[in-house]
Amino acid sequence: MELQLQPLATTCFVSGEPFGEGDRVTSHLVRVGAALEIVRYDVLERHATGFSPEGFVACRWVQAYKPRRAGENPDRALKLTAESLFVTLADPTTEPTPENTRLVQFLALMLERKKILRPRGKSVDGQRVRYEHAKSKAMFEVPAGELTPEFFVAVQEQLSVLVGVPKSKGEAPEANGAKTSPPEDSAPPSQGA
Repeated sequence: MELQLQPLATTCFVSGEPFGEGDRVTSHLVRVGAALEIVRYDVLERHATGFSPEGFVACRWVQAYKPRRAGENPDRALKLTAESLFVTLADPTTEPTPENTRLVQFLALMLERKKILRPRGKSVDGQRVRYEHAKSKAMFEVPAGELTPEFFVAVQEQLSVLVGVPKSKGEAPEANGAKTSPPEDSAPPSQGA
């Protein structure tokens, strides 16, 4: 799963204030507009309580702002993979929300299957599953949860926002992962004949 995103902004979307090192920034991934574009909004945490973006919010997280270092490749940060999204959302400094917790649980299962994460048992209280990141050897704790049909329906909705809805049979595949939508005034193609 890959998604191209805008990098972390340098100013608050709400107030326009520049971020300073260590400022707590709330990031939102939102599907907006007729083209169903994914937009990232970065807002200073003190302005986030009144911020309600239009569109479907797939996830949000809070992080401490770190300015880019000179010579750092910004294009590298633009590619959001399942692994980098997991690392961002599972970071102990990211405050959990029900939506993020559900997404982290699903991503952990997916990354465990791909051998990117290795299960290392449960926490002492049994409330969290411990994972080791294969590359970095970093340890992450993911809240344990039940994998009910409702869980998968909710996760599917979040993932459809991030990676799009799968094409039905007969539709042309998307070129290079680019998402396209028909013009709003066009009629759907007819089936058969």
